[in-house]
Amino acid sequence: MNYRRLGRSGLKVSELSLGAWLTYGGTVDAEGAELCMREAYDAGVNFFDNAEVYAEGKAELVMGEVIKKTGWRRESLVISTKLFWGGEGPNDQGLSHKHIIEGMSASLRRLQLDYVDVVFCHRPDFKTPIEETVRAMDLLIRQGRAFYWGTSEWPADRIAMAHAFAERHGLFPPTCEQPQYHMLHRDRVEREYAPLYDSMGLGTTIWSPLASGLLTGKYNDGIPEGTRLADPQLGWLREKVLVEGNLDKARRLTTVARDLGASLSQLAIAWCLKNERVSTVITGATRVEQLRENLGARAIVPKLTSEVVWAIETILDNKPNMGT
Repeated sequence: MNYRRLGRSGLKVSELSLGAWLTYGGTVDAEGAELCMREAYDAGVNFFDNAEVYAEGKAELVMGEVIKKTGWRRESLVISTKLFWGGEGPNDQGLSHKHIIEGMSASLRRLQLDYVDVVFCHRPDFKTPIEETVRAMDLLIRQGRAFYWGTSEWPADRIAMAHAFAERHGLFPPTCEQPQYHMLHRDRVEREYAPLYDSMGLGTTIWSPLASGLLTGKYNDGIPEGTRLADPQLGWLREKVLVEGNLDKARRLTTVARDLGASLSQLAIAWCLKNERVSTVITGATRVEQLRENLGARAIVPKLTSEVVWAIETILDNKPNMGT
């Protein structure tokens, strides 16, 4: 396993990581989560991602139990969680000082940890002054309940505002951003955030490298029963993902992957890894076999020669215009 620095910080994270979204506490039980986490850890994965909203807190409970059961050295792990959606109460959501402090306390209880390595603001909160949010995140770090903080799906200008305010007042600035990034969704990571990588040293912990399963190829011929997009409760995701143009690209990319001796999943993850601005690619897995396949993407990266990349770009036809 290779390890990359999280932006300009000294923290090193495994280039592939494991996340709990739509799995732990939901489709994956405690036993399945343990099997996947053990497999990942044995392969060198040190970064495990979670959020207070995942399975209404159950994902943190499951991950916390696994960490306790395995007895892994806390120092060998990089654990993250995200705050924004903590419950139904008027003060259980958003990025107010109150929710950040209380939400962190609740997450740590569920995880059975004294601290997380990284805490993310799960979405921008336009109703709370950014100064209040930055001061609260700074306090978490000074209290030792988190070592670094970051953002998730924030506009570049708002990240820059938070960073500038922190710098001006001697507070801890955001270290990283957790954006969606994959072959079919590129603009934010490749164009919008481009000025922040050098000016702020922004790191990225990218999610959904497989486009919610579209870039596995399993939807090339329809929606198999039992898959994520077959879930009636995820109709919003199905409509967003199963766009005919994207399906056609997935089918054509499958041929490129086959020529490389890889699965489409491995090609998609390797493509993300090839971007040096990506600190870690957060993968998800419901089965150990699926995790092993994802981990195999590392061997595909050297095969992405300029010719192969050109073939991929020809299919995607969506490279961001850096002049705008």
